[in-house]
Amino acid sequence: MHSYTTRCIDENQDNETLKDMTKSGKQRPWREKKIDNVSYADILEILKIKKAFNVKQCGNVLEFKPTDEGYLKLHKTWFCKSKLCPVCNWRRAMKNSYQAQRVIEEVVKEKPKARWLFLTLSTRNAIDGDHLEQSLKHMSKAFNKLKMYTKVKKNLIGFLRSTEVTVNKNDGSYNQHMHVLLCVESAYFKKQGQYIKQSEWVDLWQKALQVDYRPVANIKAIKPNQKGDKDIQAAIKETSKYSVKSSDFLTDDDERNQEIVNDLEKGLYRKRMLSYGGLLKQKHKILNLDDAEDGVLLQS
Repeated sequence: MHSYTTRCIDENQDNETLKDMTKSGKQRPWREKKIDNVSYADILEILKIKKAFNVKQCGNVLEFKPTDEGYLKLHKTWFCKSKLCPVCNWRRAMKNSYQAQRVIEEVVKEKPKARWLFLTLSTRNAIDGDHLEQSLKHMSKAFNKLKMYTKVKKNLIGFLRSTEVTVNKNDGSYNQHMHVLLCVESAYFKKQGQYIKQSEWVDLWQKALQVDYRPVANIKAIKPNQKGDKDIQAAIKETSKYSVKSSDFLTDDDERNQEIVNDLEKGLYRKRMLSYGGLLKQKHKILNLDDAEDGVLLQS
């Protein structure tokens, strides 16, 4: 089994005992993620997709550095940044969650009376890679229309949007959907005519998509930073998680795995899976956080 190797840049340290630990003392799952990464790279090789070699090099060597606190911290490694790579998706999700937490804390400081909504948007499933590619492009344009509609725009302070693609186990189709954390003025719930009902969100999403069926548009209010209230944490986790789960294409069916990877590689090519807007985007910039998709994946 191809695996990763560890080394310490302090020669006094014992290389055999290197482990990447969380602050709570839990060992991070490099081995499991690396095994999945190699399986994914093998599929790319079979499909003759050029990046297979680069993907297989992802996270091969982990360099650790002693910290002032006396423990070893991951200092350097190389990531392939492929959208389907299990190693990169795991690191990206940790990074996204950390960044979202910091951004939201800053927004809450500036807008303590603002309210938070969690919106899930979907459209009809895609049947193959080309259909998925077109559908994701169409959904992105539709969301840009939705946020500019008068009733949405008048109270919108900012948002964090992520796109997820799951594989339907029954018919093999692809469900593309968006998770959107919306920050709105308190007037949204207080002033007459400002509130948007569930059915109205569906109307607006249908209008933005320009479709003749009722698409999924599910909205719920959440409360950040209230004692004992985990809603905002759950929303951050949902918005920051993997855009594609590796369990969807690392199954016992090799032929089907290849088909799914081929479709997802086509569908997700050059697509932005996570973005900030409005005040959340401003805070992300002020905090000097790097690109959520293409930046450094080392910190966690």
